[in-house]
Amino acid sequence: MPEPDRVLLQCHNAGMQLPYELILGWRYTRAGRATRRNGFISFISGVSMLGIALGVAALIIVLSVMNGFQKEVRDRMLGVVSHIEILAPNGEALPDVARTLTQVRSNPAVVGAAPFIATQALLARGEDMKGTMVRGIDPAREGEVTELALELKNSGLNRLVPGEFGVVLGAELARSLGVISGDKVTLVAPSGQVTPAGVVPRLKQMTVVGTFDSGHFEYDSGLVLIHIEDAARIFRLEGPSGVRVKLRDLHQAREVAAQLATTLTDKLLIRDWTRQNRTWFAAVQLEKRMMFIILTLIVAVAAFNLVSTLVMTVTDKRADIAILRTLGASPGSIMGIFVVQGAMVGVIGTLAGLALGLGVALNIDVIVPALERLLDASFLPRDIYLISRMPSDPQQGDILPITLISLVLAFVATLYPSWRASRVNPAEALRYE
Repeated sequence: MPEPDRVLLQCHNAGMQLPYELILGWRYTRAGRATRRNGFISFISGVSMLGIALGVAALIIVLSVMNGFQKEVRDRMLGVVSHIEILAPNGEALPDVARTLTQVRSNPAVVGAAPFIATQALLARGEDMKGTMVRGIDPAREGEVTELALELKNSGLNRLVPGEFGVVLGAELARSLGVISGDKVTLVAPSGQVTPAGVVPRLKQMTVVGTFDSGHFEYDSGLVLIHIEDAARIFRLEGPSGVRVKLRDLHQAREVAAQLATTLTDKLLIRDWTRQNRTWFAAVQLEKRMMFIILTLIVAVAAFNLVSTLVMTVTDKRADIAILRTLGASPGSIMGIFVVQGAMVGVIGTLAGLALGLGVALNIDVIVPALERLLDASFLPRDIYLISRMPSDPQQGDILPITLISLVLAFVATLYPSWRASRVNPAEALRYE
C-alpha cells in the first residue's frame, strides 16, 4: 500500500485528531522508506539541522562572551573610577569644595561624594621611569565613591598619612618598577621650578605603603594613589581639583550629570563614566553588532540548505503527492506537508543549538581554563584584553532574537519547495508509476 494511503488508514483506525499534513511531514522528516535515495535525503536534512544548531550555538556563545567581557571590564573599571567626576576648568582647584559637595549630595540619586586631585606625573626608581596618573584622595571619604577603596581600607589607604608622602601603586606598576612596600620611589611633577639656572623639575621622594590589584590592567599598570594634602603640596594646588560621585544606579549617570550641570552654582566640567570611556564602549557595541550579522549568515546558509533537501524530497515523493491529490487533498494541504517537514528540521536544529549554546555559555568558566591547561596557552593576555579570564553573560535580549531569526529563516526556506510540490500535476506524476 502506498505510504499516503497507509498513513491515512492508520489515522482513521486510531481515531487520531492530528492533521495528516503534520503526520506526513513528520514521516518525511524521518526519511520514510529505507531506500538509498531517501537515506541521502535524510543525510542532507541532518546536515541542514546540524548547521542550524551549530550556527545558533555559535551566536549564543559569542554574544554571551562579548556581553560578559563588556560587563566584566565595566565592573572592574567602576571599581576604580567613579560614576561621575566634577572638575574645575584647566586643572585648577575648585572655588568652593564644601558648597560643591553639599549641592551634589542634595541630589537623591547620589549616595556618595568625595574630593580628589588628578594629574599626570612620572614615577621613577633608579633608571626605570613610568608615566602614571596620580590621584590624590581623602582616605576617610574614598570608600563612599569606589569599591577599590573599601578593599584597600585595611591594607593600604589607612597608611596614607598627610605629610609622610606615602603612595599606593597598582600591582602591575609596582612589578614593572620592582618595588614592594617600604621601598622609595621618586615622583616627578609635570611643571618644574623656575630657577636662575632654568626650569628644574620638581622631584619628591615617596614611600610605597601598599599596592592594589583591581583586575583591570590599565589601572593596575598606571594609577598611583596618594593623600590629597600631599598631592596639593606637590602639585601646588590650593585644594581639591574635583569631586567624585557615586550613584544608586550607574545606568542613570548621564541623566544625573545633566541635572548636576543645572544645579551646581559654579561653572564646572561634568563627565560621567560612559563618556570617559565612550570610544571603548562604542567599539565593543560595533563589534557585537558585526559579529551578530556575520554569525547570522551561518544560520542563513544552513537554513537555506533546506531548499535543496525539500526539492529532492518533492522530486522523490511525486507519486505520493499525486495519490494525495487524487484522494482529494488540496494544493494548500500538499504545501503544508512540506512546510511541516522543513519547519521540523528548523525547530529541532534551533532547539539543539539553543541547548548547546547555553550549555557552553553557562560553563565557559570551566571549559576555557581546561582548554588553556590542555594547550598550555593563554587565550586572554591581560596586557591586551584588560582581563585574564573568559567571562560569559547570556542575556534574554540576545537569545530570543537569535531563536526567532533561526525559525523564521527555516520557515522561509521551505516556501518555494513547498509551493513547487503543490503545483505537481497528478496525471504527469503517475504516468510512469
